[in-house]
Amino acid sequence: MEFDDLSQSGIRRIADFSPYLDQLAGLAQEMGLRQRSNLVHLETCLHQHWSLGQNSVLSWAPLDDGILILVVPHYAIAEYTSPQNGDSSSRVSARFITELISGERQLSLPQMQKVARLLEVEPVRLPLRQPLTGHPVETQIIEKMIRRYGINYVASRAVTLFDIVGFSLLTPFEQMTQLNSLSYSLNSAHAKMLEQDVGINFARSSSGDGFYVWNRDDGLEANVNLYHFMHIVLADNAIARSKSTSKAVPRLRACFHVGACYEFHQAEGLNPTMHNFIVGDVTIELARMIDAALPGQILVGDFLADLSNKPVDPVQTQANLDAVTFLQRAQGNLAKLSGLEFSGERVTAIKCYLTGENMGGGQFNIRRLHIKDKHGLSRVAYNAKVNIYRDAAQPILLGIEDRKLAAALQPA
Repeated sequence: MEFDDLSQSGIRRIADFSPYLDQLAGLAQEMGLRQRSNLVHLETCLHQHWSLGQNSVLSWAPLDDGILILVVPHYAIAEYTSPQNGDSSSRVSARFITELISGERQLSLPQMQKVARLLEVEPVRLPLRQPLTGHPVETQIIEKMIRRYGINYVASRAVTLFDIVGFSLLTPFEQMTQLNSLSYSLNSAHAKMLEQDVGINFARSSSGDGFYVWNRDDGLEANVNLYHFMHIVLADNAIARSKSTSKAVPRLRACFHVGACYEFHQAEGLNPTMHNFIVGDVTIELARMIDAALPGQILVGDFLADLSNKPVDPVQTQANLDAVTFLQRAQGNLAKLSGLEFSGERVTAIKCYLTGENMGGGQFNIRRLHIKDKHGLSRVAYNAKVNIYRDAAQPILLGIEDRKLAAALQPA
């Protein structure tokens, strides 16, 4: 096809298409030029079958001369688990679809054929310019490509929600400046953690009055790092508020929760966005919790509260930790932040804990707070405090003391 034969829409599609591989330079530099060219061609094929978001890529399997992919219309994922033509049974179980879009998306050829039969779709063969090498980096890049053009389910993702108090009452200019201030605090906290060699690959999406923030990395350590990231953001904001004489710096409240979510990439122009979005149980719970949070308060959700009566092993994965044990793990992990500085003052100690009633003798219980939302649904949360002590400056005290909690948050 000659350039002159292209329509205006076709020209825009070529101009706007930017190979995803360029965004994975850290991984791609480990491969040779031919491998890189091969993967650029693969992404071009995936982009074509994605068709501006009309379709979703579910899985892939390597072939001798290319790969097989499963492609379905974006609405089909929900229809697979819905009753068909008055039949009370669905084509496949919701659990099957959930497992299919969770974790690694590579299947063996027998698995691919079985899934294709169940979903009644024909796998699409994508021939490549040269065979895949099977190198772990190559496989990792293909996995990232497939997920970018599909929907991904994460069973356990830590997310924090920062909310600007009284946002709707501000003028548009004040809203802009306060969102910009919060955005700076997020970036500043990220830089501080990197200075301490604490990795956090954070992502965010707007909630309207603030931001949902999560760590793109998975696992217990990644989720603990996100919790520390949250209180560094709040500390940066508190320092900025103490120095500000205008409404440029927001007053915040924050919630932290761990739960399931779906991740996806929206279309931006003619390509999926580089940054993913999330929606699911974890964001719903955070939205309900933040409605009940007081200005300056930090609430932690009661995630995994249905944990069995088995003793909790501190080396267990995060999937076996409840909120209280998670916070204990977070407190024990604070040594990595030693040497952190705020406003030029070195941090000497950080204490994060869940509050409760004074039982005497220096002992406190942990109070469970009962929150009822506008729909009449109830949930349990914990009130959290973070105290940051510095060499020659006043400590930064984040959160609300238990005794100051409003009557709106009654003990469960």
